Amino acid sequence: MIIKEIPYFNLKQICRSGQCFRMEQKADNSYIIIAGDRCLQAKQEGLRCEFDCEEEEYESFWKEYFDIETDYREYISRINPNDAYLKEAAAFGSGVRILRQDLWEMIVSFLISQQNNIVRIRRCIQNICEAYGEKCENPAGEIYYAFPTPEALAELEDDDLKACNLGYRSKYVVRAAKSVVAGETDLEKIAALPYKKAREELLKIFGVGEKVADCICLFALHHLQAFPIDTHIKQAMDAHYKRGFPNRRYRDIRGVMQQYIFYYELFGDRD
Repeated sequence: MIIKEIPYFNLKQICRSGQCFRMEQKADNSYIIIAGDRCLQAKQEGLRCEFDCEEEEYESFWKEYFDIETDYREYISRINPNDAYLKEAAAFGSGVRILRQDLWEMIVSFLISQQNNIVRIRRCIQNICEAYGEKCENPAGEIYYAFPTPEALAELEDDDLKACNLGYRSKYVVRAAKSVVAGETDLEKIAALPYKKAREELLKIFGVGEKVADCICLFALHHLQAFPIDTHIKQAMDAHYKRGFPNRRYRDIRGVMQQYIFYYELFGDRD
């Protein structure tokens, strides 16, 4: 068990922030997080966070996954003091962090996310993991499933994942897997590219549009310049930034600001 006091970190807010779909709140207010083939149970009371893993695993994986060592207070301090809306959004969602997630998992997750809601996305991903992911067991003896590899999905036909409730998105995921296995999409190359070039490469994948590419850049590659625009963000822009979002001021942390706005639009006045 690892115990840390972490400011500007909130498991509940991260779970509901729309960037990860294999994190689940349990009845005892703990959280189960599955990333790739790893599974973690975590709990938080105030700043005190408990991570049910060994020190080596925390240091080598989960610390980076949760972006623990980044100073989010510094990000919030850079908000224009005259921007009452963004100040309020950041204060409301100050525990959200930009996770460092697996590139392949994020490509599939955000292909599935198109014209979909968070509950259904979670269910679709659970379905494909149970059908095509490796069966694993956590230290408590509980069964979970690793995220399916490109090789596991590349053998499928375009419509096979409709059985997992993906609908028309089935062909996007299957063709992305085939592209990776064939070497047409080089995940290591994309991971090493700067934001704009990585985005260009992601847009070559069948089914990936601008919003999905930006989500992948932000939540897998940690390109904080990315600013995904969905209906919630568009509504916020129309209401509060009629002249456009102040991109120059936040050019290197636009994605952090996007998450504060997104979370606030979803849960503000309702949390």
